[in-house]
Amino acid sequence: MTIHSGHPFAQPPEDRDQARRFRGRLGGAVSLWTTGAGRDRAGLTVSSLMVAGGEPARILGLLDPDSDLADALAADARFVVQLLEWPHRDLAEMFAGTAPAPGGLFAQAEFVDTAWGPRLVSASTWVGLRVESLREVGWSTEVCGLVEEIVLGEENRPLEHRRGRWKG
Repeated sequence: MTIHSGHPFAQPPEDRDQARRFRGRLGGAVSLWTTGAGRDRAGLTVSSLMVAGGEPARILGLLDPDSDLADALAADARFVVQLLEWPHRDLAEMFAGTAPAPGGLFAQAEFVDTAWGPRLVSASTWVGLRVESLREVGWSTEVCGLVEEIVLGEENRPLEHRRGRWKG
C-alpha cells in the first residue's frame, strides 16, 4: 500500500475546472438541505448558497441537478436548510455522496419531522422554506426558497468548506 500526499485520483491542476477552483477558494458554511417524509426523504450537503434579505427573505442555493434532492424539489415544495458544525463532518460527507451511509442517509443521525421536512436534531440553526423557483444555471439547479421559519441557535464550531477540505 502506498500513502499519497494528495488525492490519488485528482486531475492535475491545469486540467481542473477553473470556475470550480475559484469557488473553492471562496469557502463557506456547510449546510444540509432536506425534504420529504418517510421513504420519500432526500437530502444534500450544500455550500453554494446565499441569503437575500426582504419580506420574506429568501435563500438561494445551487444543487447538483442529478441529486435526489433536486429530483424531489418542485414548485411549492417545502424543505429545511440546517447549518452543520464540526462534529457533523462525516454526515456532510455521506449526504454529499462521498462516504458510505450504511442503512441509508437518514439512519446516520437523529432527524425530527417538521412542516418543511426532516430536521437534524443536533443542528441548532435551521430554516424552513418553500420553493419559489427552480432554474438551470450552468451545470447546477438554482433553488430560490421563501423563508417561512428561522431558528437561530448557538454557534459553537461551524463547519466550513474551503478548497476541498473541512474547516471547523
